[in-house]
Amino acid sequence: MVSSLDLLILVAFLAVVAGISIWVSRGEGTRAAYFLAGRGLGPWLIGLSLIASNISTEHFVGMTGRAAQSGFAVAVYEWLAAPALVFVAWWLLPRFLRAGIYTVPEFLEYRFDRGCRSLLAALMVIFFVLTVLATVLYSGATFLSGILDLPSRLESRFGLSPEAAREWSFQIGVWGIGIAAGVYTVLGGLKAVVWSDLLQGSALLIGGAVVSWLALDAYADGAGAWAGWRAFREAEADRFHLIRSWNDPQIPSLSLVTGLWIPVMFYWGLNQFITQRTLAAGSLARGQGGILIAAALKLALPFIVVLPGMVGVELLGEKLDPEHTDGVYPLLLRELLPSGLLGLMLAAVAGAVMSTFNSGLNSAATVFTLDLWGVHVRPDMAEGDAVRVGRRVTALLAVAACLWAPVIHFFSGVFDYIQELWGFVSAPTCAVFFIGLLRPRVPAGAARTALIAGPLVYLASRAPSWIWKGEAVVAGLPAPLRALHAYSSMAFLYHMFAIFIALCLMMLVWERRRPLTAAVVLPDRAAVDLAPLPRVRLAGFAVLVATLGLVLLFW
Repeated sequence: MVSSLDLLILVAFLAVVAGISIWVSRGEGTRAAYFLAGRGLGPWLIGLSLIASNISTEHFVGMTGRAAQSGFAVAVYEWLAAPALVFVAWWLLPRFLRAGIYTVPEFLEYRFDRGCRSLLAALMVIFFVLTVLATVLYSGATFLSGILDLPSRLESRFGLSPEAAREWSFQIGVWGIGIAAGVYTVLGGLKAVVWSDLLQGSALLIGGAVVSWLALDAYADGAGAWAGWRAFREAEADRFHLIRSWNDPQIPSLSLVTGLWIPVMFYWGLNQFITQRTLAAGSLARGQGGILIAAALKLALPFIVVLPGMVGVELLGEKLDPEHTDGVYPLLLRELLPSGLLGLMLAAVAGAVMSTFNSGLNSAATVFTLDLWGVHVRPDMAEGDAVRVGRRVTALLAVAACLWAPVIHFFSGVFDYIQELWGFVSAPTCAVFFIGLLRPRVPAGAARTALIAGPLVYLASRAPSWIWKGEAVVAGLPAPLRALHAYSSMAFLYHMFAIFIALCLMMLVWERRRPLTAAVVLPDRAAVDLAPLPRVRLAGFAVLVATLGLVLLFW
């Protein structure tokens, strides 16, 4: 049970983080200062901010819940991020910093045209709200409601029915997180975000490691975490395999060399939510150093996030509802941690919620302000005006996310919701950047078509499985519709790969028939030193070898 001491620690921690974040970001009056922290971030700030922005309650609710159901295979999302980050450090970041861009969509204007920039910006803003912001609010409210036992408190205090108490506790969590995180994001911009990430991300990594240690120790009846690891690894050997059947609904084996790379590469290389930290680097070397720090930390995350979900199933037994495994981590914390330590971990997870929410909020506001408002409404916008618009948009997007978050109740799980919805953006974005960077004569019309057609084809691929549910319903369909339903029911990763290939081929055919008369030359407007990190190749290869070793170990 959460004690008064735990609540005091929670409130004090969040107040300190907010105070420090606002203090270090005071006087952010220009767009470079507000949106890119003055292009002065160092490697540790970048690395920990990348991790803190990435891991939140969608990990400690969604990913641990998925691990409780289906085992260690979900760790592949974490481990494949490491080579993706190495690719970003080696290849993408030097090009982005040389172009001097503020946002990922801005790069498309230099490579293709303004229409491509606007299309990608609109897609990103919409799906930031639907995925990053709404899911953080949903999973954060679910986590805090469970760990604080808010429904029971509301029932006893106000005489509410169980259903009404659950709904009110969820809404309190959603709006509480949205308002609290929104305030210091509005005030401080990216610098406030990355400093809060540094503090909260460090606390979360340490606290998560402690929880994993205590869970394994409890599994071994106090004989130690190492003994618990060996016993659990032996007892649950079948659930530790990364490689599943080719038609596994969540992580099919063939996707490891096909579709899984598309959301991973998009998320870590082309997603403004993540890329904005690297664009704010004080130099290319600092940015590459921060990315490689994040890549190394990603290799450890499955033992902090995935493993507790698996062990929690055994420790909690009948206390865990097998139909609602998203609640495994909050229950595990309440069972394992004593008063005081529970408050610290609660503060760390609540901090992670704030980190991810304010990161997504700042990135969405950046894209809207600079790529949409600043291009189509106020192209002559002054520095101070850009900051004012950014602050207003930040507040509006926070409200929009709070309103959308309850809709996620209608999906089977928050982790699947996130991955599936990003498919509308990730496949076409990866195709446009891949072809655009490799083939300098591909015209803008091909890229615009890909950005429009990609989401529509993905919707057509997924919608039949959403509409027709149940064996009886499917059996009653005509044969062509049953075949369509069978295709639609394949893992979404296969659909993403098929769409990526189709869009790439379409753009190549377009180039062959109507190539540009001259190859596009990308701008050279570097605002920072572009000297690479010493031994960046060696460090990257070390991360790749470590990733390969872990995959083979848990094959």
